[in-house]
Amino acid sequence: MSGRDESPPYKTRMTTDRAIAAYLGLAIGDALGATVEFMTPREIAALYGVHDTMRGGGWLHLKPGQVTDDTTMSLALGESILAQGKVDALAAAQAFDAWMRAKPVDIGNTVRRNLLQFRKTGEPEAPYSDHDAGNGAAMRVLPVALATFGQSEDTVRAACRAQAHVTHHCALSDAACETLVLMVQDALRGATKNDLLHKHAHPLAARHPEFRFRAVRQSQNPSGYVADTLQAVFQSFFDTDDFRGCLIDVVNRGGDADTTGAITGMLAGTTYGLEQIPAPWLNALDINTLRSCEAQARALIRIADMPG
Repeated sequence: MSGRDESPPYKTRMTTDRAIAAYLGLAIGDALGATVEFMTPREIAALYGVHDTMRGGGWLHLKPGQVTDDTTMSLALGESILAQGKVDALAAAQAFDAWMRAKPVDIGNTVRRNLLQFRKTGEPEAPYSDHDAGNGAAMRVLPVALATFGQSEDTVRAACRAQAHVTHHCALSDAACETLVLMVQDALRGATKNDLLHKHAHPLAARHPEFRFRAVRQSQNPSGYVADTLQAVFQSFFDTDDFRGCLIDVVNRGGDADTTGAITGMLAGTTYGLEQIPAPWLNALDINTLRSCEAQARALIRIADMPG
């Protein structure tokens, strides 16, 4: 044997490392942001100066390094994908329902309402509603990005909608989820931030003006509305130069900081890689969460190579 890795490009060590960094970035952003969720930037500054430490607390009274629904719903979705070998709407709905029955530390109103509807009907697709434009489907979309890596864009978009529509059947939510997944996948291939900006972020804003993030006021105290979320995420991601600065910038904006932190961490992790994740944050992350994220990342990135 030559010792050279003969696997396809998407199975290289660098791709796997970036997939792991994406999942750990999501969890770290979630845990870091949860401390200041629902706070304003002024309140954060008064209490912490700059919030840059895994300290737990917040309105959920978390332990340092503990994550919220952003990460635990992602892990539940990932488990359903691994069990099925693909993204499956019914399997995702059942996984989310089991997750809710286990009494998670937090759950969004739209997620709760549509999962209760699933319990009644058995139908894994919620009714369409423009009012369900929250960020609950976008925050958990990473497993889809990893499991469909290397597949056709039509397949990727369909998989995004299959998981999203369980709780958020809405055009703006779909647009956000699909854009984030395609950004992660291009970053896994080595795309630069400038590539992601011009190929994905700007076209999203052109198609849906609600997502415009340039030439608008810096997003502070972003709500759970998916357009507010992505404005904050994109401003922080594209206007900083490293993983740490990116995460600090977004969580200190307050608001729905666990979710803006999670999504920003996902993008930043994929783009910058494992070597840029600060050791103090990584060491503070709940050890079971860390192990689950790393194991899922490794397993999910292999799904695209499976037959059928």
